[in-house]
Amino acid sequence: MFFQLYFFMLLQLPLSVGREEGTPCHVERIFNPTYYRDGDLVVGGFFPLLLYKLNKLPYWKMFWFHPKDIIKHHQWHPKHYYQVLAMMFAVEEINRNTKLLPNITLGFHIFNAYHNDERTLESALVWLSGQGPTIPNYSCEKQSKSIVVIGGATSELTVSMGTLLELYRIPQVTYGLFDPLLNDPVQFPSVYQMASKDTSLPLAMVRLMLHFKWTWVGLVASDDSRSEKFLRDLQEEMVRNDVCVAFIHKIFTGLTEDECHHSDFLKKLWYSIARVIVIYGNTDTLLTLRFIEVPHTLLYRMWITSSHWDIAKKPGYIYFDNFHGALIFADQTSKIPGFKHFLKTINPAKDPENIFLQNFWNSAFGCTSTIGKGDGAVCSPNASLDTLRLTYLDMTMSDQSYTVYSAVYAVAWALHEMFLVRSEMQSNSNGNNLGIYPWKIHSFLKNIQFNNSAGNLVVLAEKKNSVANYDILNYVTFGNDTEVLVKVGEFISEAPLGQEFIIQQKAIVWPRTWGEPLPSRCHKVCSPGFHIKVQEGKPVCCFDCAPCPQGQISNQTGKDQCMKCPEDQYPNRERIHCLPKRVAFLAYEETLGMALASIAASFSLLTALVLWVFVKHRDTPIVKANNRDLSYILLLSLSLCFLCSLFFIGRPTTTNCLLRQTTFGVMFTVAVSSILAKTITVVLAFRATRPGSRSRRWVGSRAPIYLVVFCTIIQVSLCIMWLFLSPPFPDADTHSDPEHIILECNEGSLIAFYSVLGYIAFLALGSFTVAFLARNLPDTFNEAKFITFSMLVFCSVWISFLPTYQSTKGKMMVAVEVFSILSSSAGLLGCIFIPKCYVILVQPQKNTKKFLKNNPNS
Repeated sequence: MFFQLYFFMLLQLPLSVGREEGTPCHVERIFNPTYYRDGDLVVGGFFPLLLYKLNKLPYWKMFWFHPKDIIKHHQWHPKHYYQVLAMMFAVEEINRNTKLLPNITLGFHIFNAYHNDERTLESALVWLSGQGPTIPNYSCEKQSKSIVVIGGATSELTVSMGTLLELYRIPQVTYGLFDPLLNDPVQFPSVYQMASKDTSLPLAMVRLMLHFKWTWVGLVASDDSRSEKFLRDLQEEMVRNDVCVAFIHKIFTGLTEDECHHSDFLKKLWYSIARVIVIYGNTDTLLTLRFIEVPHTLLYRMWITSSHWDIAKKPGYIYFDNFHGALIFADQTSKIPGFKHFLKTINPAKDPENIFLQNFWNSAFGCTSTIGKGDGAVCSPNASLDTLRLTYLDMTMSDQSYTVYSAVYAVAWALHEMFLVRSEMQSNSNGNNLGIYPWKIHSFLKNIQFNNSAGNLVVLAEKKNSVANYDILNYVTFGNDTEVLVKVGEFISEAPLGQEFIIQQKAIVWPRTWGEPLPSRCHKVCSPGFHIKVQEGKPVCCFDCAPCPQGQISNQTGKDQCMKCPEDQYPNRERIHCLPKRVAFLAYEETLGMALASIAASFSLLTALVLWVFVKHRDTPIVKANNRDLSYILLLSLSLCFLCSLFFIGRPTTTNCLLRQTTFGVMFTVAVSSILAKTITVVLAFRATRPGSRSRRWVGSRAPIYLVVFCTIIQVSLCIMWLFLSPPFPDADTHSDPEHIILECNEGSLIAFYSVLGYIAFLALGSFTVAFLARNLPDTFNEAKFITFSMLVFCSVWISFLPTYQSTKGKMMVAVEVFSILSSSAGLLGCIFIPKCYVILVQPQKNTKKFLKNNPNS
């Protein structure tokens, strides 16, 4: 409501004296400066050159003050004068061109574009009425020369003016950022956008982030629909490439300031650890003004932006040095011939009515045009723009100026085509009789296509715009208050994948607090030996660093996953690189192998010695008791059991692997079956002492020997089947020991292996049971107690062996089996034969028939 009242108040302002006496329509408003150059047809130009800020007064007090007292201060924006100069240059160039619009001159009317609807509509009404009072549907000119508007620095300005211009169907050609909403022919039929589509800008910025590994980025944008879409597209592209948003802040682009909103933004910027900030906005430099009020928030930041945001240094603001090092994406343009020479000819002394040029000149050179006016010195009449520092003006055409230049030519060519069509109907080219109606230009603007003076094709066919390519510019400031934009890369949207992004990293000048490209991350990068572990409920860029799992390494920083070492290698302690595994097996050279081999050989010799003792004393009662032949077989098998353990020591070979388990199985079967036969012999011997016992016929027979042979044949059959179906073979175990490759014998078939052990266990259990039942027979001829104890030791060893064998890996597994073989064999030897040897060798008097008859229970 306030703005409507204020607009009405502005319409009632008294008019100042015009530039042409006696012409009431040629007037100039106090607070709406314009610049007019006459022609047969006039093009309106609306550019954001001057920004007013209002005093904060209650709305009702606004009616008690003259508008000049409401104005707080104004700020000129020299950089935007680029567009005005480009328009002037294009118009002059067209007027000199005899092949384009012959006998017709173009004029222009420059207005300041304000950042509110009321002031914008006021300027539009002034232009429509022919520089006269802002009365709708009233014009001071007999024949309107106003044909088209070039403006639309922002989408908001385009929409504001479009509401009024659409009533007269006057074309509006915009040079601001391309906005898809404005491309709707139903809602905005009179709007034509010259800028290329910036749909590739989010991708280009994300490519830059990925190149420098910036994954934690803040986003700042103006609060408008165009910036909203850009933020949405940018976030989608960031998500696809695992780049995270640190914060998002939108800045209001109106004239009034919300202090709470502003304070909230400063807190975000101050507390955020993001070193990289993407800022996207239009030519509204209120964005700039908000930043320069708190310069400390700019420190330690890398700014990424587009050329449409005015990052140029402002007179009097020393803090803009903090934007030093920023990277700017600018639409690629071509050099326009003659523009540099045109700039050298510009001087306000040649065009004193150009109030915009006068203000720009005073601001750029720090002087005043009149003695005694202002604090600066009087401007030199010989000053030239080519002597300016780059702070205010570059001598080449910017991308916005290039778009304005193309827009003027688009209008000229559309008019040219229209006049060609009407050439047969119109012979008089007098400006007052041209009879141009703006709405007739639409059909020609829609399909215009031409090559500009730079040789580039400009197309507005059906409002289809090409996708923009970008130069990446580095914003550099110097101590002498100058600035420069240096091209350090480019993004070509239509280039092949992987070739679209080019950056010259060595050419970049970084922010003063950087000195080199610094990371911008939510979390410090994971060092080698660690991998990224995503935190639940947080962005993918916020993660923990977890050590690599066992057997894996990470030799680079920031790895998502660790990689496994080859099977013949293992990670070092830091898990940074792989080391070759050492080959390991139970070797004779090492202490354990040497000890086990020595024990096996010693016990085998001891068993042979016992056998020799028994053979030597074979006719003594204690040797003859319980079947002397079985004792020989048992001692011989025990000696071989000790020796078969040697197959388990040394580097595994095919022969070793085939013999170790089968030999062990057969030898132990012979030994255990011999013990079973001896136990059965004891039982039969005592049963034979009973009158009429049928057991007598078995005493002294070869039946026990047959039993041993039968039991052994069964085991041999099992082993033969094992060797034929799935024989053991040499193998390398790369998993059990992380630092070694264990050379071992793969059993081939675990079923066959445990069948062999199970058969031995069955015989041992049978021997233990029979011996236990015969333990109470008379001691003189009974070794059942010794057999019972020996089998108890044997079974205990092998029962302990099974879980130990399963839980042990590598060469210790082999050592466990060898130890079980030696200990069980030693148990049989010690429990059964050592007591007998003691009697034979130490107490020979007890080993006689006479002693046994006199002491039957000894």
